[in-house]
Amino acid sequence: MLFLKYLIVVGFSIPLIFSCVSKSKFLTLEQTSSAERAKLKDQISAQEGKIKKLEEEIENKDLEIKQANEQVIQMERKAGRIRAEKEKEADDLKAQKDAEIDRLKGTYESLVTDLKTEIEKGEIKVTQIRDKLSVNLVEKILFDSGRAEVKPKGKEILQKVGNILQTVHDKEIRIEGHTDNIPIGGNLRQRFPTNWELSTQRATNVLRFLQEEGRLEGKYLSSVGYGEFRPMATNETPEGRSENRRIEIVLVPLDIQGIFKELN
Repeated sequence: MLFLKYLIVVGFSIPLIFSCVSKSKFLTLEQTSSAERAKLKDQISAQEGKIKKLEEEIENKDLEIKQANEQVIQMERKAGRIRAEKEKEADDLKAQKDAEIDRLKGTYESLVTDLKTEIEKGEIKVTQIRDKLSVNLVEKILFDSGRAEVKPKGKEILQKVGNILQTVHDKEIRIEGHTDNIPIGGNLRQRFPTNWELSTQRATNVLRFLQEEGRLEGKYLSSVGYGEFRPMATNETPEGRSENRRIEIVLVPLDIQGIFKELN
């Protein structure tokens, strides 16, 4: 009877024990699950924060790229305007240069026509290379040997030259004096110690005649003496020395700003 009671007690206790164990395990699992869910939620929140930050960075980068593209477009437009301006300036300069060469060609043709006799005699040579024109006059038609005063015949020729050059306002008119390499001798050395002085004085006298009698404006005129140091031919022969004793009237471009002032 006692044994039967024991069995009854034990029989009732076993389900209760198992029931307690299952509930404890369930509570433990539930707590673990809640902790993991909380942890996972925190991780998700952290990732969402990172994603949001990345999205903001992408938006900022997109804005920077957009601004950079706008700057590039503005720079390209500016470069295009500058390029167009430079091309127009180049075209204008070319047109002005072409017009300048055409005007000089007219001067060349006038000189060749008016000095035809002297050119045929070989006393004068007129040449034009693009925007530079040169009138080469041998010594004998302008000066006596060893003298710097312009002869009457030389004045007639210089007057013809001056009449034509009066219309030239876009060139420097440079008068260059040249000699052969024979040293100055005798009493002439008191007046012209070397060929430097003789060539310089001759060029200056031609300049003064063109200004005073040829009525050329002084602001376009200049003179220089080169002595024997820019020969056109050999100094070993009389013919070569004769070519080297000369006056060259050279028309060369003025400073471009000076040209603009004169043409406007």
